[in-house]
Amino acid sequence: MELSNIQRVYLIGIGGIGMSGLARYFHHLGCIVCGYDKTPTLLTDSLQNEGIRIVFEDNQDWIPMSFQQPCDSTLVIFTPAVPKDSAILNYFQKKGFEIQKRSQVLGLISKGMFTIAVAGTHGKTTTSGMIAHILKDSGKDCSAFLGGISSNYQTNVLYGNNNIVVVEADEYDRSFLTLHPDIAIVTSMDADHLDIYGNHAQLTESFQLFASQIKQGGVLIYKKGLPLAKGLTYAIDEQAGSVASNIRIEDGNFYFDFNNASTSIPNIKMGIAGVHNIENATAAIEAALHLEISPDAIHEALGSFKGIKRRFEYIVRNDKYVYIDDYAHHPEELRAAITSVKKLYPNKKLTVIFQPHLYTRTRDFVDGFAEVLDMADELLLLDIYPARELPIEGVTSEMIISRMKLANKRICGKQESIEIVKSEMPPLLLTVGAGDIDQLVEPLKQALENV
Repeated sequence: MELSNIQRVYLIGIGGIGMSGLARYFHHLGCIVCGYDKTPTLLTDSLQNEGIRIVFEDNQDWIPMSFQQPCDSTLVIFTPAVPKDSAILNYFQKKGFEIQKRSQVLGLISKGMFTIAVAGTHGKTTTSGMIAHILKDSGKDCSAFLGGISSNYQTNVLYGNNNIVVVEADEYDRSFLTLHPDIAIVTSMDADHLDIYGNHAQLTESFQLFASQIKQGGVLIYKKGLPLAKGLTYAIDEQAGSVASNIRIEDGNFYFDFNNASTSIPNIKMGIAGVHNIENATAAIEAALHLEISPDAIHEALGSFKGIKRRFEYIVRNDKYVYIDDYAHHPEELRAAITSVKKLYPNKKLTVIFQPHLYTRTRDFVDGFAEVLDMADELLLLDIYPARELPIEGVTSEMIISRMKLANKRICGKQESIEIVKSEMPPLLLTVGAGDIDQLVEPLKQALENV
């Protein structure tokens, strides 16, 4: 299918972060855009306010008349998170519509463009957001498809006036293999999505395949130590192609120096917190230098980068209380978030509210979760958020808590966790998880601010 022929687009699972970006993109092009999702969210509210029609009942009778018959100008996009027995998906399949996965459409859009693709089991959303912001802020410009809402631009899709596109390359369901980037970045390759891959070796093989798909004359930038070859490495405080060093915290802000073989950028002030984000910034700087953006412009852009919603996002920050919310849902992401919080606030008692995401991930990494959550001073553990999965017998939040050494820990419901925060008023609070824990953010914010 040719991109220029598309006039009507229907998205099944339109409320997902990647799907909503495509919905906005096609709406921006002037296409008729409609979709279905299971439940209304702030994101679907935003799409509806922008003029995109959405239904929340999986019923073929709710499909608009203009999508009743297949034709060359109509595209149906679905996400693998949608159940195979979806009535709307089955309707389009039986009628013979052109149906593509989100990743295939992203491959189609980026095909004729200079593509910067950021992959990794964690770090990819913030890194791609940083690169897009450096390009925008420096005047180089770009389009971008991000896996989160940029705090600078209040959206997950950016439109540029040139041929450059920044995309988040998702390893779930091997989606990133539809991309053929000019610049590829790999931030991490920790075991994850084992429900799809089966084992870590299969996941590693997929990343190596992704890295091999770089266009001729392109460049691979990857974190030192990953099992990849023929690229530029980056690291913190150790020898690599690009290095971040002299990391320090001054007045609650992170600073560092950047060096590679040809360029030094001293005293970079980060607009966001976290040692892990300095690592992300090192990769972003290397990519920006390849695009011939000046060191001064890069320095300035990183200082004004406000991050991605739910990525180490400050919700409350005053003399009495600090509340940070983060999307972390893998043990290594949790470790990065908790370590950064403790570095910033070493003298405050840390209360963590964590919602495990997926039964399979909880089962596969239960010991890792237990070990990392022991770093907290107090833990409120929510029930597992199932997302696309059915329950697995014996896999519960109790599995994690029973392996922990921390004394001050308990399992509780979402409402109960709000009541506990109201009564205890913790000086330092961190909420973490990729499910619907974001529903707690506003009530917890109100609890800590209304004193």
